[in-house]
Amino acid sequence: MSKAEYKRLGDYIREVNVRNRDLKVTNLLGVNLSKQFFPSIANIVGTDLSKYKIIGKGQFGCKFMSVGRDGILPISLMQDDKPAIISSAYYVFEVKDQKVLLPEYLMMWLRRPEFDRQLWFYSGGDVRGGVNFDDFCEMPIVIPPITRQREIVSEYETLTNRIRLNNKMIQHLEATAQALYRKMFVEPVETPQCDVSKLPEGWRMGTIQEIANVKNGKSIVPTEGNVPVYGGNGIVGYTNISNANGIVVIGRVGINCGSLFLHQRECYVNDNSMMAIPNDNDLIFLYWTLKQIDLNSQSEGSGQPLLTQSIIYNQECVIPDITLRAEFNDQGQIIYRNKVLMEQENEKLIELQSLLLAKMGQ
Repeated sequence: MSKAEYKRLGDYIREVNVRNRDLKVTNLLGVNLSKQFFPSIANIVGTDLSKYKIIGKGQFGCKFMSVGRDGILPISLMQDDKPAIISSAYYVFEVKDQKVLLPEYLMMWLRRPEFDRQLWFYSGGDVRGGVNFDDFCEMPIVIPPITRQREIVSEYETLTNRIRLNNKMIQHLEATAQALYRKMFVEPVETPQCDVSKLPEGWRMGTIQEIANVKNGKSIVPTEGNVPVYGGNGIVGYTNISNANGIVVIGRVGINCGSLFLHQRECYVNDNSMMAIPNDNDLIFLYWTLKQIDLNSQSEGSGQPLLTQSIIYNQECVIPDITLRAEFNDQGQIIYRNKVLMEQENEKLIELQSLLLAKMGQ
């Protein structure tokens, strides 16, 4: 196999600087570290939007100032037909000739971890270090014939579409489980907190402490391994050590306070989270019972939200007949087995995507 021939990226792109002078565009976006656009949550009341940059379909938006700190370039390709605006702190650029370089191929190249590592090197690796557009233009890129680019993009998009379809199915399965919970445990009860006499026979009011054991997670630095490490915002890495199996992970502190994750396999829960273990082997019932409670609003702490075991234990809940809870858990297990299979398939698809990106530089 012949060695890949690298080209200078700046020879194939050009900066675009179109301002929102007439204020016709109001859709404000940002770019995250996952290299995706997201609706900005910035307060723009009283802000002069005429200084913001317009970004259209087929153009890229990126922010260089945080590369040294994060080691990742926040950058994304605009694919919506409707234009948007981004902060003037962002750079907007486009491909000069799409018959030579496909924007979608370039976005794949920019997703490669190797690209981020090399750009981070340009920043000096300092927390305050940044790069500029000139540095970016000096970055190397392999540009195969346009027909090969189309093939590579098609392979990647096939994987992406499958992941997207699986995610939709996962959301549908979650909605199915929620609907089942509501039908079995919410709809039969009108206002149980106000009138206990309206509870069905065998049901009673109680607290989370009566149906679950809640434990704090412990600090750990993720390492190589196959056991997922949970923080308050989900899986943050992997290790070979486990401290839980079949639990509800609860975000304990900060912006993820009160977040919930159902995990039925071996995992590790770090000190940003807690774990709730069902007392009666009805994990899915416990998960959806906790979902009915706005745990974040129950948190304490002056500087940032904080949940404790005591707060969670004292949350009131309806405790139905154990036979009905077991029935719900059995049906829920069928739903979640399918959900786990799709999640596992997505893990494999993401691995294939990573392999495809890695091969682009060969």
